[in-house]
Amino acid sequence: MTTFLEGLRCRECGATYPAEARSACDECFGPLEPAYDYGAIASAVTHETVAAGPPSLWRYAPLLPADAAARIDLGDGFTPLRRAHRLGAELGLPELWIKDETRNPTHSFKDRVVSVALSKAREFGYDTVACASTGNLAHAVAAHAAAAGLEAVTFVPAALESGKLAAAAVYGSTLVEVDGTYDDVNRLCAEAAGEYPWAFVNVNLRPYYAEGSKTIAFETAEQLGWRAPDHVVVPIASGALLTRVATAFRELHAVGLLDEEPHVRVSGAQGAGCAPVADAFAGGAEDVFPVRYPETVAKSLAIGDPADGMYALREIHSSGGAAAAATDEQIVEAVGLLARTEGIFAEAAGGVTIAVLAQLAASGVIRPEETVVAYVTGMGLKTLEAFGDRFRPAATIQPKLEALAEALPGLRPDDGAGGGA
Repeated sequence: MTTFLEGLRCRECGATYPAEARSACDECFGPLEPAYDYGAIASAVTHETVAAGPPSLWRYAPLLPADAAARIDLGDGFTPLRRAHRLGAELGLPELWIKDETRNPTHSFKDRVVSVALSKAREFGYDTVACASTGNLAHAVAAHAAAAGLEAVTFVPAALESGKLAAAAVYGSTLVEVDGTYDDVNRLCAEAAGEYPWAFVNVNLRPYYAEGSKTIAFETAEQLGWRAPDHVVVPIASGALLTRVATAFRELHAVGLLDEEPHVRVSGAQGAGCAPVADAFAGGAEDVFPVRYPETVAKSLAIGDPADGMYALREIHSSGGAAAAATDEQIVEAVGLLARTEGIFAEAAGGVTIAVLAQLAASGVIRPEETVVAYVTGMGLKTLEAFGDRFRPAATIQPKLEALAEALPGLRPDDGAGGGA
């Protein structure tokens, strides 16, 4: 078998479908997700077979819905899991780890979902791929399509960060700005998917696309020595990343890659100007209500009507986690905190994760004895506009020693002090 995928199953009513390009159930309109033969996977996969695989997310191919033999792989995934000693000391979390997704080929975790989705698109015979994006997904789709010789059409809301626009266009994709929010863009793409013979990675290929997110958790467990963490903090946009992270730890146990049943507390992070899941959690609501006009510096998380929001909320509750929101000021400060303590420059979404991590640690929701993993999902060079004048040169001087001494009087060496030998 090239894949252990059995087909698609409705998350709500359990109706089953063949593995085809569709995302919703005909019976109840619920979302579809892949169904696997876990017994067969368990007999085929071991720690040794994973270790012998490629240094990318495709080392977990048996747990993915696409044919690995025809994969589109730019070296996606297998990013560092860094022990965050200095940040952990500041937050009172001695067992803190950072999963650094800035190291992906296009510098965000979206490379994971795109690698899987475009591999499936090519398997289905599509020659054009498309997406609705807040920036990072458009970048990843354009890059992978270029490498695979596929045409790409990417749709983004207007007024996106200039770096993300350039990054999506440079690969030769057709980049379309839509005058509206991400939710407007997504609705347009849902309509277009019925009219254009394209593989919309987060519309008609959404069940396969979302599965790529699981690999961030697979790697976490492997890099911790095949054990699950106690607590993870995950940024929420559509909610798919959080739900798939939670699912992934359970799947690893189901196929025998984790000996102990995992009990991972899953917490979610959002920007205060677009926090439908965090607001629902804070208000004790069972449903997630859309935010009509999102406004946050974390534009990659600005999805007012998250497709997986309700499922993310359920995972948070059932795992014993929490959800919280960070203001724009807290987000920018958290980007600086992560950079100065761990040398990782995160985009605004990463600032959301770290700001909420700090909140939950301060309130006691995250406990000092827990092994905690925070997911930093994109690089800061993508969202420079978000930081304004916060990170600027300390001084502008003439090339003279006296000018240096005048500009930085507190850093002048003591008289008679020698240099390092």
